[in-house]
Amino acid sequence: MNFLYPGFLFALLTVAIPVIIHLFNFRKFKKVYFSNVQLLKEVEQQNSSKEKIKNLLILLSRILAIIFLVLAFAQPYIPLNNQKATALNNAVSIYIDNSYSMEAVNKDGSLLDEAKRRAKELVKGFGINDRFQLLTNDFEGKHQRLLSEEEFLKALDDVKISAATRNLQQILNRQGNVLTGSANQYSFLISDFQKNIATNKKLETKPDIQYSSLKLNATTLSNIAVDSIWTLSPNHQPGANEKLVVQVKNYSEEDAVNIPLKLTINNQQKALSSVTIRSGKFKRDTLNFSGLAVGWQKGVISIKDFPVTFDDSLSFSFKVDSSFPVLSINGPNAGNYIKALFAADNYYKLTENSESSINYSSFADFGLIVLNGLKNPSSGLAQQLKTYLKTGGSVVIFPDLDSDIQVYNSFLSGLSLPQIQSLNTTAARVDKIDLQHPIFKTVFEEIPKNLDLPSVNRYFNFIESNSSNKESIMALPGGKTYFSKFGIGNGQIYLSATGLSDKDGNLARHPFFVPLMYRLTLNSGNEDALYYTLSTDNILASKRISLGKNQSLKLISKNFEAIPEVRQADGKTLIYTADQIKAAGFYNLNLADSLLAVYSFNNGRSESDMHYLTKSELNNLVENGNFKIYDTDKDAVKLVSGANKIGQTLWKLCLILSLIFIAAEILLILFFNNTKKTI
Repeated sequence: MNFLYPGFLFALLTVAIPVIIHLFNFRKFKKVYFSNVQLLKEVEQQNSSKEKIKNLLILLSRILAIIFLVLAFAQPYIPLNNQKATALNNAVSIYIDNSYSMEAVNKDGSLLDEAKRRAKELVKGFGINDRFQLLTNDFEGKHQRLLSEEEFLKALDDVKISAATRNLQQILNRQGNVLTGSANQYSFLISDFQKNIATNKKLETKPDIQYSSLKLNATTLSNIAVDSIWTLSPNHQPGANEKLVVQVKNYSEEDAVNIPLKLTINNQQKALSSVTIRSGKFKRDTLNFSGLAVGWQKGVISIKDFPVTFDDSLSFSFKVDSSFPVLSINGPNAGNYIKALFAADNYYKLTENSESSINYSSFADFGLIVLNGLKNPSSGLAQQLKTYLKTGGSVVIFPDLDSDIQVYNSFLSGLSLPQIQSLNTTAARVDKIDLQHPIFKTVFEEIPKNLDLPSVNRYFNFIESNSSNKESIMALPGGKTYFSKFGIGNGQIYLSATGLSDKDGNLARHPFFVPLMYRLTLNSGNEDALYYTLSTDNILASKRISLGKNQSLKLISKNFEAIPEVRQADGKTLIYTADQIKAAGFYNLNLADSLLAVYSFNNGRSESDMHYLTKSELNNLVENGNFKIYDTDKDAVKLVSGANKIGQTLWKLCLILSLIFIAAEILLILFFNNTKKTI
């Protein structure tokens, strides 16, 4: 037999107290002188031997009562397989799911309230010396330590619904970081176990931890959510027509009919629509609006759907610029076609550099770079363009067909573009055009039957061994490249097989050239994220921001202000929020009194799917047997601390024996009192 708390055995010294009382409690007799006649009194004659037996039995009862009471506190046990347990107490981690789905209700109220009540019941089943970790989806630093029972219950009352979500493996790993050492280790998971909490892999658990999951069950709810949005162009002109694509999903088991969809920008309604969505399906709708002024725009897409409302709106932000900067790097025989094109629209601000005097440091300031007839493009230019493309820039290449092919191949190789095989001088005409490509998709209201396509007098033949990142916009007979798009880094390169010179072909004078270049430009530039997701996106991107000495950026919103960490990388400024943003809404990025950007944060949509893992599905997630799963509506949750880890506990037996000997003492005092009365 061993003891969980052997320190209590020192209390056995208190056995000396009743022994001392017994030894010093002697009966004192007083002599009384009386005559045989006048002083007749009643005298009690006691049986001396029985009195001694009675006192010894009372003393023995008291000693045994104290011994077994002390043993009950020391918690004796019979170890499994005759092995001594080294744990002296219990370390318990209790995870409370506080995601949005826990706002759902059942017969006992909200699931979060039931989870708190279950956690309190668990804590009461452990001892005074046991320690507890409270874990929620927020993964806060203060929850990364063990608490006393009183501290745990106080922290439990402060748990509120959060936008953060975690998967089961992340939760178990977090608990495993705290549950270490020699104590008996317990992990409890209290959740509704939505399907999004599971991963595709089996759960990895520790053999020293006893895992238990309490599955709460909510009333089935229907839900429709604004899933995502995106614009058809990354650039936004003042007063121009804009198109916003909205995706709405129906998570319910029934079709949703005529769900109202509203768009507001800067608190002004811009569009109104309605959608009908089949059960479990997506529906996309395109909203048209216009009339935007220069500056940052704060938009909100919203629907009306009850009772789940946290995903009924999605906020976004973008900037309408007064102009779009374009850089044209011109070779010696470039011509004036690019200059004439962009001079026709005041929205485009063209800057021209000659091939011999390129300002590399200014590349990040332009949304589009045009290489127009370069004679000797260098590897240094290729390296600078590659850095520019990493930030999401766009480049158009119109080659000089009279240049050295080897020089051009070296340049193209630096950009991971196809190599030039030869110069083809046979005249040809474009025979294929992708009118569904974003560049041409909205150009024609009605597609003509006989399109007049550009012709070419000479062009480069390319070796196209790898075309996985290629989008063919226009092609020559035989599928040869004429004008194609290649994805490089976060940006894109548009490569032409011919130049803009009249001796190369008629592209520069063809009607296709204007919509090609304008649409290409509108689809160029750094496309900033329209919105971010709480607890998932902790890094914000911005155009490069130069900070002076003692200057710092601030993120500001209603009742919120923080100074984020700032880093410069690949021509961009990265802003690290370190999980400081907890509430959905708009956040302004300020430098002193200047507004640099507006960021929008939304709740994640993983909680929108109100479907849950069954008990059998939870069982399939684990491979070993130290993971118990309880359905709180069907199973009686009986969790005895330590019993399944150390063997047969005896503290209850000791407590019962202590009470028996206390009762025996009382009975001896009351009834073991035989006396004789004589006159």
